[in-house]
Amino acid sequence: MRTHSRFTLWSVAALLGLGVTLANPSWAAAPGGAPGGAAANAPGGSGRVSFAEDVFPILQNRCLECHKTGAPGLAFSGLNLETYEGLMQGTRFGPVVVPGNSMVSNLNVLVEGRAGIRMPHNRKRLTACEIEILRNWVNQGAKNN
Repeated sequence: MRTHSRFTLWSVAALLGLGVTLANPSWAAAPGGAPGGAAANAPGGSGRVSFAEDVFPILQNRCLECHKTGAPGLAFSGLNLETYEGLMQGTRFGPVVVPGNSMVSNLNVLVEGRAGIRMPHNRKRLTACEIEILRNWVNQGAKNN
């Protein structure tokens, strides 16, 4: 049982990017350093996150129901997530993305549940993977790539 606990702690530390690695994991040689080369999408991944390929699909599937032309989220906040430009413009209350800093970006604060409200409002929360993609994208400068 002790070995199992140690393995779990090492696995968690590795996922959190604490520099702990497993001895020669089978996926270590894969491009991107994770199964399928999806380092950008893996927790602690170091690969580049693409707005078009990684971030926008999350916004389309989880946010556009409310944050598009004629929808209640746009009417209330002014946040239009139909385009990169709309996202970066933010709301009538201010920006939602602070490039390079997911800890203070309201997009991340809201989807991670670190505020009094959580987005998407009254809907299923984003998965840990979706949250990590958004966090990595913001930390990488929130580029329109």
